Amino acid sequence: MDGWNKFQSSLSGLNLGQSANKFAKGFNSSVQATRERLGQVAPDEITELPQEYKDLEARVDALRQAHLALLKVTKAYENESYDYPTQIQESITELSTTIGHGITNFAATNLKGTNLPTPSPVAPQVSQHKTLPHALCRAATNAAAAMQRTPAGDEDKLGKALTVYADVFDNIASARVEQDESIQAQYLRPWQTTLSTSINVAMKARQAVRVSRLELDAAKQTLKTTSPTKQEQARLDVENAEDDLVQKTEVAITLMKTVLENPEPLKNLNELVKAQLLYFAAAAEALSSAQGEIEELSVAAEGEYRKSRDH
Repeated sequence: MDGWNKFQSSLSGLNLGQSANKFAKGFNSSVQATRERLGQVAPDEITELPQEYKDLEARVDALRQAHLALLKVTKAYENESYDYPTQIQESITELSTTIGHGITNFAATNLKGTNLPTPSPVAPQVSQHKTLPHALCRAATNAAAAMQRTPAGDEDKLGKALTVYADVFDNIASARVEQDESIQAQYLRPWQTTLSTSINVAMKARQAVRVSRLELDAAKQTLKTTSPTKQEQARLDVENAEDDLVQKTEVAITLMKTVLENPEPLKNLNELVKAQLLYFAAAAEALSSAQGEIEELSVAAEGEYRKSRDH
């Protein structure tokens, strides 16, 4: 280890200008970090940071982890099919249909004036939402239509119930889209902005403090091992490093306090809850109304069934 210290001292003493000094300082800091990681530096030789700084570090770490944990799950709202995984097959079918329409329209445009048969242009298929409420609405609509096309289908109680169910989920599907759009705009984007800006700035300030602290402790080690002729410069380096650490620590404390006092995350979380509440309330109200109608149809059908069995 004496060899390392002598090498550090020689690098610090080289008079190669600002770039060389910066390189020497960075090298010394890296050596210091490695020695600390390997347990080769006594605890009392590591500069103690203020307790206020360490408490703020812990709180900012917790805030960052809270943002990351919730974001990991709520990013699902960026993809509307989060509750309808079977939409993949529908998307493939839709893509194939779109390609077919494209080929047909290309032929209709470019085969005019030739001896080849020219197909008629076709309108592209309207893109459908890939959510569970939308899928339930489409399925119930198709099922009701199929039953109503049969003889006496207009009087079929299951067909009527399916129509009610389809209408309800048409409303719920619209509310679902509104919920997702609100969450994306009022929660997700600002939540991610806080994480990538103010929290990230505070983390970078902390990294600057760490580097400054390593530079100070490396300078102290150099002062212990440097030759008498270089003692004055080494002592000056320690003083400069101390001033730098104090300054960077104060900056980091200010930035971390700013992050922790920011009311934006609470505001964003409230917007998330509000959007979810509006959606679930709308869904509950719509389903409650539909359930009453469907129950009446169910009771009537059961009564007719029992009556037919009594004769």
